[in-house]
Amino acid sequence: MTGRHVQHLLAGLAIAAPLALGTVLAPAPPSGHQVLSFRDPAIVEASALVVQDGLFVTTNDSGDTGRVFVVDRSGHTVGVTHWSGDPTDTEALAPGGRGFVWVGDIGDNLARRPSIEIARIPVGRGERTVRSPTYRLVYPDGASDAETLVRDPGTGRLYVATKNVFGGVLYAVPPQLDASHPNRLRAVGRVLPMATDGAFFPDGRHLIVRSYDTAVVYAWPSLQPVGSFALPEQQQGEGIAVADDGSVYVSSEGVHSSVLRVTLPPKLAGAVRPEVSAGPTSPTQSGRTASSAAAPDPASVEPVGRDAWPYLAGGLLAVVALVVLVRSLRPR
Repeated sequence: MTGRHVQHLLAGLAIAAPLALGTVLAPAPPSGHQVLSFRDPAIVEASALVVQDGLFVTTNDSGDTGRVFVVDRSGHTVGVTHWSGDPTDTEALAPGGRGFVWVGDIGDNLARRPSIEIARIPVGRGERTVRSPTYRLVYPDGASDAETLVRDPGTGRLYVATKNVFGGVLYAVPPQLDASHPNRLRAVGRVLPMATDGAFFPDGRHLIVRSYDTAVVYAWPSLQPVGSFALPEQQQGEGIAVADDGSVYVSSEGVHSSVLRVTLPPKLAGAVRPEVSAGPTSPTQSGRTASSAAAPDPASVEPVGRDAWPYLAGGLLAVVALVVLVRSLRPR
């Protein structure tokens, strides 16, 4: 095991233990209000979700061709964009400006890919085939699995969150992308274990990231957790999206699976109330003009790996607590 993996393991223990304990002590998961069920039998493994222009956008993960589905509130597919014939493992979507989404071919279960890929594609009603530029992204510290791609509504900048049982890492995508060369990611902070999707709130000051059964709201750009809550039970819940009015939706893999609207706990609902966000600042990532009200660059907030000792101490304390708990439960 490399030093990098040891550091991530210890950091993950410090994060995972409190989150796991909080999940155990949390109240029963909310039921969620069903908004629709995907009626299209071609939507079998909805791994991501975006809500924009009054429509729901999703994509299948590995095993499908590169296509993105647009679904109305009746659950019927009203549009399909074919963007690639043979993606490796499409796992993520993020808003890309009106009429567009970013699609992330970023899955890597075995952590072997030399690079991952993203593309900004048009979506809407009707069927279309496009050949949009594809941008290769490389991690600074080796390959990782990922299923989460998010876009800051204030700056237009994209971020990738890795998926790891001991905690994920959030990486910033360069603000200007080059289609001819690999684009190097930069680690900016840590998120919950087993992240499967995420989204920014309209205020641009909060980010939500989910796992299979839990969601955590983070302040932005500090990435300090504001609170967490259990998600409604679904067959294999993976997707999460935030609409322009601040409503939170979750989706699941499976044929004819449902999209649910989730009510946030009162504390979180008050913290993330919708506000008008600043315009995006990156023409490359948003297709719009720059904004003078750009948020601080989170790449300067919390560089990952600067000092392992706080995570080492937290990880050791978590291990000790778990050992004591297990021994206390053994029969005598």
